[in-house]
Amino acid sequence: MTWDWGAVSDFMPYFWDGLWVTLQILVFGSLISFALGLVWALLMRTPTRWVTWPVGAVTEFVRNTPLLVQLFFLFYVLPEWGITFSAMTTGVFAIGLHYSTYTMQVYRAGIEAVPVGQWEAATALNLPLRRTWTVVILPQAVRRVVPALGNYVISMLKDTPLLMAITVLEMLGQARLFAQQNFQFTEPLTVIGVAFIVISYLASLALRALERRLVH
Repeated sequence: MTWDWGAVSDFMPYFWDGLWVTLQILVFGSLISFALGLVWALLMRTPTRWVTWPVGAVTEFVRNTPLLVQLFFLFYVLPEWGITFSAMTTGVFAIGLHYSTYTMQVYRAGIEAVPVGQWEAATALNLPLRRTWTVVILPQAVRRVVPALGNYVISMLKDTPLLMAITVLEMLGQARLFAQQNFQFTEPLTVIGVAFIVISYLASLALRALERRLVH
């Protein structure tokens, strides 16, 4: 086997297209998972069983079924009920929804880690419940859970190739397309393997920098 730099050069237009799609999935999927996870966590703290029970059932179901099954269901089953989205939109929503059930647990742990005295101080100051959450509790909770949330971003990055199953051409999808067209697999697959390592490493560095900033 010989390494063909010409194949690498030919693959780069495919790679940049796939990288752009991968980064879009990662950014928008992360935003959905963070926002929806916080909503789940807050709903689970309500005293009403008619809220906590369905939320708990939904999140447990999503967390305990494979992401690939959820992708197939959203992309192939929902259209039979008249609900149709593009492959990209479906993939972003699916990965965001799936990981929101994990970020929910992260937020829950962060909220429970806020000292009881902070709640008591907010009560003593007669702060409205909304301000208690937005000014006192959530800023402290989020600061504590940034490392865990960052780890899930890296996990989402490594799960983006699953979207190839519903025709989204992210990095692996583009590599497969190039390989099938040119009968060269080593070079494109190696390039995207290195790309995943580099992106994960850069994300880890950014996470550590953010963590140090929040601590200080």
